[in-house]
Amino acid sequence: MKLLLVNSHPEKSKKLLLHIEKTKVFEVIQVSSAQQAIKCLRQQVIDVMVSDIDIDGFDGWRLSRMVRSGIFQTNENIPIIIVASTWCEHIAETTAREFGINYMLPFHELEKLPQILADAISSDLKQNSKVSLLVIEDNEEIREIIERILKNRFSIEMAETGELGLALWRHKKHDIVLLDVMLPKMSGEQVLDIMLAENPVQPVIVMTAHGSTELAEKMIIQGAADFINKPFRAEQLRKVCDIASRREDFMISNQQFANKVNELKQREIAYRQISRTHAQLLNNLSTAVLELNEQGQIQFFNKAWQKLTGFSASESEQEYFTHFLHDKLDRSPNSTQAKIDQLLSFNVEHSALEFQLAHKQGHDIWVEARFSATQSEQQKVTITATIDDISKRKTAEFQLEHLALHDPLTGLHNRYHFDSELGRLSNESKNEQTNHALLYIDLDHFKVINDSQGHHQGDIVLREVAKVIENKIRANDLLCRIGGDEFAVLTHDTNTLEAFELAESICQAIKQSHFQFNEQVYKISCSVGVVSVNGLEENSHEYLKQADIALYVAKHRGRDLVHIYSREDQDSEKLRDTIEWIHQLQQAIIKDNIIFHFQPVVEIKTGQIAYFEALVRLIIAGKVIFPGHFIPSLERAEDIKLLDHQVIAKAIKTLADYPQLTKLAINLSAHAFSDENLLPFIEQKLAQYQVHPTRLIFELTESASLSNLSATQRMIERLTLIGCAFSIDDFGTGFSTFSYLKELPAKSVKIDGSFVKDMKKDPIDKALVKAIYDISKSLGKQSVAEFVEDRETLELLAELGVDYAQGYFIARPVPIEQALAIKPNQWLN
Repeated sequence: MKLLLVNSHPEKSKKLLLHIEKTKVFEVIQVSSAQQAIKCLRQQVIDVMVSDIDIDGFDGWRLSRMVRSGIFQTNENIPIIIVASTWCEHIAETTAREFGINYMLPFHELEKLPQILADAISSDLKQNSKVSLLVIEDNEEIREIIERILKNRFSIEMAETGELGLALWRHKKHDIVLLDVMLPKMSGEQVLDIMLAENPVQPVIVMTAHGSTELAEKMIIQGAADFINKPFRAEQLRKVCDIASRREDFMISNQQFANKVNELKQREIAYRQISRTHAQLLNNLSTAVLELNEQGQIQFFNKAWQKLTGFSASESEQEYFTHFLHDKLDRSPNSTQAKIDQLLSFNVEHSALEFQLAHKQGHDIWVEARFSATQSEQQKVTITATIDDISKRKTAEFQLEHLALHDPLTGLHNRYHFDSELGRLSNESKNEQTNHALLYIDLDHFKVINDSQGHHQGDIVLREVAKVIENKIRANDLLCRIGGDEFAVLTHDTNTLEAFELAESICQAIKQSHFQFNEQVYKISCSVGVVSVNGLEENSHEYLKQADIALYVAKHRGRDLVHIYSREDQDSEKLRDTIEWIHQLQQAIIKDNIIFHFQPVVEIKTGQIAYFEALVRLIIAGKVIFPGHFIPSLERAEDIKLLDHQVIAKAIKTLADYPQLTKLAINLSAHAFSDENLLPFIEQKLAQYQVHPTRLIFELTESASLSNLSATQRMIERLTLIGCAFSIDDFGTGFSTFSYLKELPAKSVKIDGSFVKDMKKDPIDKALVKAIYDISKSLGKQSVAEFVEDRETLELLAELGVDYAQGYFIARPVPIEQALAIKPNQWLN
C-alpha cells in the first residue's frame, strides 16, 4: 500500500516517518511541497495521505479539498490524516468536518499514528461526523419538514415530548437542540430550565408560533441561543441552525483558546516555582535519589546520597554506581552488579534490592534500593534509583536471627540448631564414613536449687554450668542447651573412647564447681549419655533416642555417671519404664482421656476477649498430666500425630457444642504438617460438626522441630484457603532465620513468654519484645504477648503497641464453664 507523506519540515518528517514505519505495511512516498504532492496524486494511486497543515506556502486544508473534489487519479475517498503543531481542539474538529478530513492529530501525540493508520487500513477510520441536532416537536408534519430541510447538514434525532427529548439529550448530549415552546405535559420552558441547569452552555433554538412570541423572548432571556417563528421557510431554518452551530463552534473555540493562553501563563509561573522547589524537595528527602546513564555512571544525586555514603559531589559525579558497592568484586548471577547489568541492558525494567554500600569512612551500610529503567526513542537507557538506609532494621533482623538459633539464657545454640547439626553429621557419617559423637548431659538434682532458691538463682547456675562445659570442649565442637537443665555436645571426628574421656572431664569439672546462695553452698553433678554417630543408623532421630536411653541408664545406675550406649541397654529396667509410660499415654489418647483448659486472649486496647486458647491435659490414673510431661515422650516415640488428630476433633466438637466461643486456638506439633491425612481429616470434622473454618486458629508449637519448612508452608496455605487462621507460637526462640516469619502466612505472632515476663526489669527483654512487635507490624501481622503476670507488664505492652495479651494476670486456664463466665475487663478492676 502506498502512503503519501506531505511535510516541508525535515525534523518533523523524520519523526513522522519513524512512526509510520512501525506499521511495516506502507510504501512511503515523501514530498516536501504542495506542487510535488499534486504531481504525485495525478500520476499515482495513493491509498493513504498524511499531511502537515503548513506545506511551504500552501496548506493541508486546501490539498485535502482538492483530493475530495475527485480531480486526481487517486480515489477521492482515501483516508486523510492532518498533523498540526498548534492545536485548538474544537476549531480543528470543526474545520476537519468541513474539509472532509478523517483524523486531526496533534504533533505531540504522534505515538497514536500507527494505530490510526491501522484503523485506516481496516476501514475503521471514519470521517468526522455531522453536527448532532435534537428536535423536540409534537407535530409529526413539522418534524418531517425539519428532517427534510436539515438532513444533509445535521445528524438529526426526533422526540415528540419533553420527557422523551430530555432522555435522548442526556444520553447523547447533542450539539444543538431545536425546541418547540408548546409541548404536551412538560412545556418547552420547563425542558429549557432543566437542560440549562445541567449544561448552562447548551445551544437551544426555540420554535414558536406568532401568538407565543412573548414566551419566546422570555426563553431567550432565560438562556436560549435563538428562536424561529412557525411556519418557517427552509432558508430561515437552515440559517438559524447554521448560526447556532457556528456560534457554538466560536464559543467553545474561544473558551479553549482562552484556556490555553491562561494555561501557558500558569505553566510559566509553575515552571519557575517547580524548578526552585524541585531541587529543594530532593535535597530535603532522607531518601537518596540517583540517576544513572546507560554506562551505569551517576548523572544526578541529591544531598541524601552524600550524607548516606560520606562521599562528596566531586567524588560521586560521573563515577560508576558499582564503585560504591561493598561487594563490588562479586560477579555471580545473583549479585547486585549482575542485577544492575540487567537493568542497563533493559532485560528488566524494575528491580528492588537489599545490599551493602561502602561508606567513605570504611564501614558498610545496609540499604534498600528500588531501580527503574527507561529507554528513549534513541534506545538509550536511563536508570533512576531511590535508596533508603535500613541499617537499623537489618540490625534488628540479625538480632532476631541470632535469637532464633541461640538460647537466650546461656547464649548457647538452641535445640533447633542442635537438630540441624545432628542431621548434618548423621548424613556426613553415612556418606563419608566419618565418626562423630553425641554427649547428652542432664544436671542431677537441679530441681533442688530451683525449688529452694528460685528460678532466678537457678538461671545463674545454668549460665555458670554452660561456661564450665565450654571450657572443656574443642573450638570445633558444638555445645547446645536443648532443655531446662539439659545440654548436648556434638564432637567432630571423635571415636567412642575420646568421647567418653571428654564426658568424664565434664562430669568432674561440674562436680568441682560450687554455688553459694545466702551463705548456703550447693554442689551439683551431671549424668551423661554418649553415643557414636557412625553412619549405621537410618536417621538422626535414632542417635538422639540412643543418647536418651544411655542417659536414662546413667541416671538409673546412681547418677554422676557417664554411660556409652550399647544394644544391651534396650533391656534395662529404666527403658521398660519408659516404654510403659508411652503405652499409658497412647491408651489415654485412644480412649479420649483428654481435657481442655481454656485461657482467654484479650485485645489490649479494648480489654475485650478476642478468643480462647485450648490447652491440652491428659487424665492418667485419675491424675491431670500437663503437656511438659507427655509431649516430649510422644515426640520421641513418634506418636505425636495421634494426639494432634484427637485434639483437632475435640476442638471442633467443642466449637459446635459452645457457639458462644467465637474463636478457639489449639496447639499442633510441627510434625502434623507433614501428615498428608491432616487436611481431609480437618475438612471432614468441620463438615461433621458444621463448624465454620474461620472459628479455628492453629498455633505452630515446638518450632524447633520445623525441619521441613516447605511441607509446613504448603499445608498452611491449603488450610488458609478453607478459612482457618494461623499464629506463630513462642516467636523469638524457635526459628532458624528471621526469613521464616516472612515465608509462613500466619496472621499473628506470639512473643515468647520468656521475654515478656521479665521485660519490666530487663531492658534487653523489653527491647526484644518491641523489636518483635515492630517486625510483626511491618509484615502486616498482629502480635500476642504471653506470660502476662501483672498489671505493670500489661501496661508496658500497651505502651509498645502490642495487640493482644494472655497470662495469669488476665486469667488462668480453667474448664469451659468457668472460662465462659469470665467478664471483659474484669482483670482491670
